[in-house]
Amino acid sequence: MSRKCEICGKGVTSGIQYSHSHRKSKRTWAPNLKKVKAIVKGTPKTIHACTRCLRSGKVQRAI
Repeated sequence: MSRKCEICGKGVTSGIQYSHSHRKSKRTWAPNLKKVKAIVKGTPKTIHACTRCLRSGKVQRAI
């Protein structure tokens, strides 16, 4: 499974996580992706879309 939204292109980002004692470790943040059946170019297709695209109505769901 790709970790990228097929609508907006939002993907994994990386950064540094700080503990309470301020020790640093590298980590990644992944987008909240859902597998949905959507209409793409007139045909129903299963895609990975982030929840922001689903809530904002950028994805036309297939029945």
